[in-house]
Amino acid sequence: MPAHLDALADATARGFADAYGRDCEGVWSAPGRVNLIGEHTDYNEGFVLPFAIAARTSVAARRRNDGVLALASAQFPAKVRHIRLAKIRPKTVTGWPAYPAGVAWALGLAGPDAAAGAGGASLYINSVVPTGSGLSSSAALDCAVALALHDLHGLGAGRAELALACQRAENEMVGAPTGIMDQFASLFGQHGSAVFIDCRSVHGENVPLPLETAGLEIVLADTREQHKHAAGGYADRRASCDRAARALGVRALRDVGVGDLDKAADGLDAETFRRLRHVVTENERVLAAVASLRAGDLESDPAVLGGLLTASHASMRDDFEITTPALDLAAATAVEAGAVGARMTGGGFGGAIIALVARERAAATADAITAAFARAGFTAPRLSTVTPSDGARRDR
Repeated sequence: MPAHLDALADATARGFADAYGRDCEGVWSAPGRVNLIGEHTDYNEGFVLPFAIAARTSVAARRRNDGVLALASAQFPAKVRHIRLAKIRPKTVTGWPAYPAGVAWALGLAGPDAAAGAGGASLYINSVVPTGSGLSSSAALDCAVALALHDLHGLGAGRAELALACQRAENEMVGAPTGIMDQFASLFGQHGSAVFIDCRSVHGENVPLPLETAGLEIVLADTREQHKHAAGGYADRRASCDRAARALGVRALRDVGVGDLDKAADGLDAETFRRLRHVVTENERVLAAVASLRAGDLESDPAVLGGLLTASHASMRDDFEITTPALDLAAATAVEAGAVGARMTGGGFGGAIIALVARERAAATADAITAAFARAGFTAPRLSTVTPSDGARRDR
């Protein structure tokens, strides 16, 4: 196990022992994710191309047989919270406990119809995935908890089933209208690969993302602008997509092609049409990115992928209108500093950008973004590099 995972697992196991006065039965972890390309296409039954990152959420757990879900967290060091499983149902739990409680409910271990005491567990949660930064800290939490509860109780579910349960927990318990991308990336990630997901068929496959052999790095610039998916902006965009699909008489915007856009413009108001155009063209960009990676362009001609990333950002800025001045500045500065391409990643309204950069230009690109933020009077960004990493696993 990599050293950073070993250290995180150790700290989480110690935290469990301190909180509960006994040892855990095991430690599980799941990663955050960066979406390489394909934003707001997942809930439109389209295509996405995320990858798991090294930053993870760790969960130490022990089975209980008293019908209680006990929760403690290194990030919220209050007393242990005890929740009766039989009383858990949508909107009955608030704050961060809604995520693990929602997962237990979505897995069938909670709620009035669950077997008494069958799904009890004591959990201690410890995360190094930054919250509100577009790296899907919530999916990392959901998936780590889901895998822990699954293994503790021998549920026999496949990873796709776990991903769908985690999505249901976010949608119905937390009230965040997310698609399936984050959960699939967290559960199916592999080192050196991105996860190409068809969100209609709920099928994912790994696509090579050989950054190291191509001499490239992905610089992540976290603007430190916080966002919340349950807030209005994300829900408004999803509602716009639903309106466009109804007006066009299609099941989802996945069914609209680039060639249909001119005709669609006649039946939609200008804003709804812009939302539609982003989703339609973003799906095309995802497919082009996958084809480029499969063809080996990342090593021979990285500008192909870079151009798709930059076009994606422009579409999110102009058509979907989910970027911010800080995100726009970071992306533009990265390209000016020599990045092959750059785009916002995540749901928008804050968070981070990624820049595809030649290894020897990575430090200079990060410095340029920091300097541009200082000149603009923005909060200093957090800069790092991210690499495609393995998905959720049992660490011990």
